[in-house]
Amino acid sequence: MTYDNIKAYQQVNTHSAEFADPHRLIQMLMEGFVTRTAEAKGAMQRGETEAKGVAVNKACRILEGLLDSLDFDKGPEVAGNLSSMYFYMLRRVQEAHRTNDPAGLDEAMELMQELKSGWDDIRAEAVRMGNEPSDGSGEPQRVSVTG
Repeated sequence: MTYDNIKAYQQVNTHSAEFADPHRLIQMLMEGFVTRTAEAKGAMQRGETEAKGVAVNKACRILEGLLDSLDFDKGPEVAGNLSSMYFYMLRRVQEAHRTNDPAGLDEAMELMQELKSGWDDIRAEAVRMGNEPSDGSGEPQRVSVTG
């Protein structure tokens, strides 16, 4: 995940991201996407064009961060499926922004919530099995997201 894409997520939860392991960072990006998309929908409904644009931009940058995090070497099929899903969500958010139709935002949020639910289950299973994700050191990975 590139510094610019992580920086896009800063507004969601900078302190937590600073000490999060890679699995938790993805969870946080997913949460951030849902939050920013909901903000865009609210701004759209209130007719706040500038706020809608800011929220849509942040949501799109978070999706770019998620795309950058995919590891096609370790899991090409899963990474390919996630890539397709993230690009689809990106198109739906951009289309919703362009047409001022909240249905695309709703669809993207629902899809992300489904993906996040599965991602959360991975952590729960790893914890249950005594293999909580980390950077391999046994300690949470420190990732700096401050500029």
